[in-house]
Amino acid sequence: MTVGVAREVTAGERRVALVPSSLKPLLSLGITVVVERGAGTDAFASDADYEAAGATIGSRAEALGADVVVCVHAPDESDISQLKASGVLIGFLRPLEAPGRAADLAARGVTALAMELVPRISRAQSMDALSAMASLAGYKAVLLAAEQLPRFFPLLTTAAGTVRPANVTVLGAGVAGLQAIATARRLGARVWGYDIRDAVREEVQSLGARFVELALDIGDMEDDAGYARALMDAKARQQASLLVPHLSKSDVVITTAQIPGRSAPLLITEEAIQAMRSGSVVVDLAAPTGGNCALTRADTTVIAHAVTILGPTNLPASMPADASYLYARTIAAMIREFAQSGQFEAAFDDDIFKSACITHGGRVVNERVLQRLSA
Repeated sequence: MTVGVAREVTAGERRVALVPSSLKPLLSLGITVVVERGAGTDAFASDADYEAAGATIGSRAEALGADVVVCVHAPDESDISQLKASGVLIGFLRPLEAPGRAADLAARGVTALAMELVPRISRAQSMDALSAMASLAGYKAVLLAAEQLPRFFPLLTTAAGTVRPANVTVLGAGVAGLQAIATARRLGARVWGYDIRDAVREEVQSLGARFVELALDIGDMEDDAGYARALMDAKARQQASLLVPHLSKSDVVITTAQIPGRSAPLLITEEAIQAMRSGSVVVDLAAPTGGNCALTRADTTVIAHAVTILGPTNLPASMPADASYLYARTIAAMIREFAQSGQFEAAFDDDIFKSACITHGGRVVNERVLQRLSA
């Protein structure tokens, strides 16, 4: 069996799907790894590094023609046409946001597994690429905020006077949010965390942050997969309104609230931005799905009412070495899980495979993707 690693061509993407250190467990299974020339350069992995680890350096066509092709971003139409008709594709394929791509993969006869659909169960933790990337994004979001904020994060006492620590609020306490809380705390800020799931209160507090209490009756807001449910429109508007007084006291707000397959919930209204102190900063990690802030623009710095609003859409790519290392481990774990016999086996009786697989046998097989296609 061959595994192909093609160079990423999406603008701004510097990650690579496998790094040299991730190859050993695959090679031990008798797998041959073909890496497109220069695929790892932006992630500081040279062709020589791959060859030293046991990979073969080849052309793009050779990498895309492998039995199993691994990627960070879904291939475009021209690359899909080069995939092996009976082959396997594994990566972040965005099937809920771009279901048409899934239809193209099905037409090609490819078995495609979307890493973002890996279920949040104990056995799948080693394949949880979303969480790995979210942790990087939460960390980097705080550093971006600290760079933009015209104030210190920590308490600073000098002969000239004392500077009070910055107030940081993190909206959404999933993996990215919790990492943002931990990073802001390490930088010395006073931190608050908010989430509609009351179950994460203890996690927020365990990191030394305070939990934002809102007079909002929302019940159990965590779904079976561990994600937040969407609020009804009236409750969502009430939530945004109740957040305004708290956000007005914040120097930095990091937003991370996203709902798989849906537009990001609106948490910060323009009213809230107007209420914030001049020089305050918002970093909206939900920018790829519309943003949690009403004024967010993807990959653009917006200054409104003297508040800086950042909408980064791919922070992990700004740390390509570690991001690639972590992502490669999840990809390698997925391959090992379903290629024990030396061939990649479709296993629809397995919860991980069934959840992640979007196309097989010339058809779109994932119900959520089918719903998107028929909408």
